[in-house]
Amino acid sequence: MLTLYYTPRTCALATHIALIDAGTDYTLHRIDFAKGEQRAPEFLAVNPKGRVPALATPQGILTETTALLTYVAQSFPVANLAPTDPFALARLQSFNAFLSSTLHVAHAHGPRGNRWTDDPAAQAALKSYVPTSVTAAFKLVEDTMLEGPFVMGDTYTIADPYLFTMSTWIEGDQVDTAEIPRVMAHRQMMSERPSVIRALAEEA
Repeated sequence: MLTLYYTPRTCALATHIALIDAGTDYTLHRIDFAKGEQRAPEFLAVNPKGRVPALATPQGILTETTALLTYVAQSFPVANLAPTDPFALARLQSFNAFLSSTLHVAHAHGPRGNRWTDDPAAQAALKSYVPTSVTAAFKLVEDTMLEGPFVMGDTYTIADPYLFTMSTWIEGDQVDTAEIPRVMAHRQMMSERPSVIRALAEEA
């Protein structure tokens, strides 16, 4: 049995969707950020980083969305959530790495500016730049990465729930959606998938 430690409206949603797509059994363990549960000793014993997602597997704990998505895809190959061709798989991993290392970081400069500085003025500056930096990251996805209709073209992969999850933060980051019509079309298409509908309902 797999256990996903999650918080609603975080990047844990991507792994949640992938688990449903994989057709496997899992349990959910909600971490309440408002109560500071991410800093509680019980959760730090699971993930010393104090962040979600974390996935408890029979082999041990995994963290970081890119790793969790890869684990799900390779553990349940019948679901065809990732290509087997080395070059295609590397392209998928490149996309997911961009979401993790660039787009998510740009987003985090708003609500999590204290990760980079304890200067209130610097935190305010980081936050004020979020609409610009996040829009630029999504524009790069729009223009050079999203093949359509899915990230990798005609085939659904673990890149799609990851992009969908990031796109649910667009309005909060004040992204100029007129600049990214294909990303927005992808979000609408994903929102209608049964696995996405189920995951959002389970996290409500």
